Order: sequence, then C-alpha cells, then structure tokens
Amino acid sequence: MLSKASSLWYVDAPDPAAVLREDHASDPDAARALAEQLHPDSDVVPIMVGTLGGCAGPDADEVYIGCYPGVTVVCSPQMARVRPTALPAPLIRPLASEHTYLIAFDTAHRWGSFAHWERGEFRRAFSANRVNILEDEGLPLVWERSYWAGEHPVRLQVGDMPDPQILPFDPPDFADAANNEWLGFHYRAPAADGALLPGDLSVCGFTLYPKGHAPDPAALTAESRPHIANGKTRRGLLSWLRRGDPVG
Repeated sequence: MLSKASSLWYVDAPDPAAVLREDHASDPDAARALAEQLHPDSDVVPIMVGTLGGCAGPDADEVYIGCYPGVTVVCSPQMARVRPTALPAPLIRPLASEHTYLIAFDTAHRWGSFAHWERGEFRRAFSANRVNILEDEGLPLVWERSYWAGEHPVRLQVGDMPDPQILPFDPPDFADAANNEWLGFHYRAPAADGALLPGDLSVCGFTLYPKGHAPDPAALTAESRPHIANGKTRRGLLSWLRRGDPVG
C-alpha cells in the first residue's frame, strides 16, 4: 500500500487496464524522449528501471516514465498539485492523447487529488484533505457516488480526534478509486488474487540536472550505482550500460 504518488497518465488505448496487464515492460527510448520533451531546460540522465510500486512518488530531481502501447505514465513531483486545474498546459497533452488522467496523494498530509482531460479539454478535478475541499471542478462522476454517500468512511486511528467537518471519505482513497476506475488497478486498496499491482509495471527512471551540469558518465562507478538505485531494481540500468547507450 503506497503512502505517496504523483502520476500523470496519457491514454489512447480503449482498455488501458488490458494493456497494462499484457505488456508491463516500458520502452526506454520512448521514455527518455518524453523526459527530454517535458524538461527542455534540464539534462536528463537515465539512472535505473524500477516499478511503479517503488517510484510513483519521486524526489524533486527525478522523473519516472512508463511507456506501453497506447498508455504512458509520468511520475513527477510536478503532478502533486493542490489545484489540479493549475497543471501547466505543456503537461496536459504532450502526446496528443485521447485522455489525460492525474492521480496524486500523500497520506502524511491526508491529501488526495485527481483530474481528467479529454483531448486536452478539462472535464473533472478534485483535491482535498480530510477536512477542506481545495478544488472541486467539473461534474462529479458516477463512480464517485458511493464516496459522497458515506460508504467509504475515514478509518481513524486510535487516538485520532474526529473533526466535525471531516469528509465522508479519505481523500487518498478517493484518488486511488479514480485510478482504479480509469486505469484498472489500485495503489492503496488491498488487491484481489491475480489483480494488477503497481509493482507489476516497469518505469524508466531519470535524474534531472540543470542544463549543462550533468555528471560525467564515468562518474557512475560500480560503487555509486547502488546509491543511485536507492533500493530499487538496477536491472534496467545495467541493461542500458551493457547495450552501450549513453548514460549522460
């Protein structure tokens, strides 16, 4: 169960869940090209291949991208916005996708948000913590009904004092429900046997440096690589190196 995520999905496939179940390997060349397109003022340096389960909430200088047939995900702190409608226009439809979905949450702040654009046109956005609705734009969707009806109440911990204005749902779980509705899997809810998991989906990781300040590729020594991988799989990084692709 993830505690933090900030992801943006670009979807053309009519059934994205089917795509994610059938093809879990990300295209590293397409991922790097998109990373460079989205960060023209940065040097983009490949560091590793991880999974969405470990990379959905990246650090400020990182971006993780998964490119699958008809479905692309970008995980970046830029997506963790209190007001999803303020997402910069270049991020909304860089691939001319049919649908764009934003999913973000941070359980430490008891906050969650989601948004949907169709062919670049805004459709729905929501953002809240447990007490305050920070943004609620567009028409509520059918799947939201049970949350507003109180069928998924906040699970308070021992010692928590309930606020009289608490929402009838936990915003991170609300955002996770949007992810399941649109992409066919949960970041947070317990998964049924055989269900798609974030850890099933590979993503290519990149570190962002100010333009012209990327480290010398020779600096990526055997000693530094485990630190770069940060506990996530190094298999993708090693495959890049074995192929002879540039690392910087």
